[in-house]
Amino acid sequence: MKITVCVKRVPSTTARIKIGADGRSIDETGVEFVLNPYDEFAVEEALRQAERSGGSVTVITFGGEAAGKELRTCLAMGAHDAVHVTADGSARDALATAKILAAAIQPTAPELVLFGRQAMDGDQGQVGLMVATLLGMAALPDVVKLEIAGGTAKAEREIEGAIERFELPLPCVITCNKGLNEPRLPNMKGIMAAKKKTIAVVAACAAATTTTVAALELPPERAAGKIVGEGAAAVPALLRLLRDEAHAL
Repeated sequence: MKITVCVKRVPSTTARIKIGADGRSIDETGVEFVLNPYDEFAVEEALRQAERSGGSVTVITFGGEAAGKELRTCLAMGAHDAVHVTADGSARDALATAKILAAAIQPTAPELVLFGRQAMDGDQGQVGLMVATLLGMAALPDVVKLEIAGGTAKAEREIEGAIERFELPLPCVITCNKGLNEPRLPNMKGIMAAKKKTIAVVAACAAATTTTVAALELPPERAAGKIVGEGAAAVPALLRLLRDEAHAL
């Protein structure tokens, strides 16, 4: 089975983000970038499916030159091939990104395309489903269990108080949620093998963005906490503040 996984390079969730001088982008100085955490679930699931049924796993990313590091991480985990769709530095919205990825995916004719449920920077969760629409494939987001057999994908996702179960014909697009698996860590053998593998570099197709970022701003600082007393004697004051100021009661 041919499996393609789309991954993204994002700032680490522990990085301290500063807004750039233009007011519409982040200042990347000193910021650590990593493989998007949700994409780790997608790569791991692709590897597991390939190990069960045979086949190959190709990882694709769209980004600047530095994104090759995250592709090496995927290769070290066990992916067979990697494709780097190069970016020219221009801002791309979700639809433009989806068009670029779909154009890169289509010639490979995969039976299964996996994404993380969302990127930790944009936090939109749109690209995977847009790619599915552009490729004319069935799609299911937020999957926490996946079985492939007989040309059919059986998947589950969690909703409040219940589990939804679906069946989709292959080829299809799945976005992977936390709980689907536990991503493996690259071992030394995988890391050394990844260094020897060639990453295919292709140019992005023409896809103009239709939305722009007007401005970025950091959330306001939290107000300082209040100490209302100690022990049982503080309970009446705490209840009053919860009722009158926080409106939590």
